[in-house]
Amino acid sequence: MIPVTKKREYRDDYQDKTLYIPGPTEVREDVIEAMAQPMFGHRMDRMTDLYTTIVEDTKEFLGTDNEVVILTASGTEFWEASTLNLVDESILVPTCGSFSERHANVAERLGKDVDRLEYEWGEAIKPEDVRAHLESSEKEYDVVATVMNESSTGVRNPIEEIGDVIAEYPDTYFVVDAVSALGGDHVDIDEHGIDVIFASTQKAFAMPPGLAVCVVSDDAYEREVEKGTSSWYGGFRRTIDYYDRKGQTHSTPAIPIMLAYRKQMKHMLEEGHEARSERHREMMEYVHGWAREHFAMFPEEGYESQTVACIENTRGIDVAGTIETVSEEYDMAFSNGYGSRLGEETFRIGHMGEHTVESVKELTDAIEDVAGL
Repeated sequence: MIPVTKKREYRDDYQDKTLYIPGPTEVREDVIEAMAQPMFGHRMDRMTDLYTTIVEDTKEFLGTDNEVVILTASGTEFWEASTLNLVDESILVPTCGSFSERHANVAERLGKDVDRLEYEWGEAIKPEDVRAHLESSEKEYDVVATVMNESSTGVRNPIEEIGDVIAEYPDTYFVVDAVSALGGDHVDIDEHGIDVIFASTQKAFAMPPGLAVCVVSDDAYEREVEKGTSSWYGGFRRTIDYYDRKGQTHSTPAIPIMLAYRKQMKHMLEEGHEARSERHREMMEYVHGWAREHFAMFPEEGYESQTVACIENTRGIDVAGTIETVSEEYDMAFSNGYGSRLGEETFRIGHMGEHTVESVKELTDAIEDVAGL
């Protein structure tokens, strides 16, 4: 293979941009500063203090009695780990965009028997369709896996109602990719039978990238133990048992990012899960109102994301050019549509993390100016 990538030297003079992309998002100054502490060993008591603090604070914030695993990884790790941990043979993956489709692709690469319940991009997964498929299928699925927030299309799937359906099938486990929603969109994990739900810290948690957070039910833990094979790095038994014995991670973690996590989770606890979700809802309502005034929303009505707006380019503006000019003139970054499929047909605004209606309005004002709206 002929390499096409060449070294581009990192400089020290980049202009900072305010981030309104679907992640990473803006990070508080004191959270960034928390990373700049003298290094310590990951087997010291200090590490036990740090890791038990962030795990237990996360449980408190999310309001869950389930186990919490925090690993140095992208949320992508738990696509793979949950499949290895829970699936013997068959998995059902409802797909409605790029990331749910990628979840299915991961399971296929791991050699699992994957069935898709396919929707057009922009449509939401319907609980009644999941029920009909489970009732009619001759297969007994080990897992149903879906995405809470399909950030490629701006769809928020009704995972609570889907979880209620899957709970009627006690031998089928429910796995939710909440990478771009958890922390900014309230979900009662325990109430709706969600066995595994995971996120990345650089999205609605508003932390630096580098950590994956996963909530695991007792049933999912026991399923892995009974199954006998699992992911080595992200195995539920391995990570949870090590925490119970040592209060630490089984492998070397990114300590500076965990220090940032500790600081930010204290902020999140102070705000509260429901209040944080309500702030995100207010941002969503503002952005969606603005989008409908000037363009249109791409997602199916009633299923719009609370953290990422996917806006249909009904006016045919130059999306790439507008993004570039807003970046150059206003030092703000937002995103085009996802990939070649939606690149110029849509654009996306991440209204997540520490943003407010006021800060998001600064972006929409800039877009109006540049696009001549």
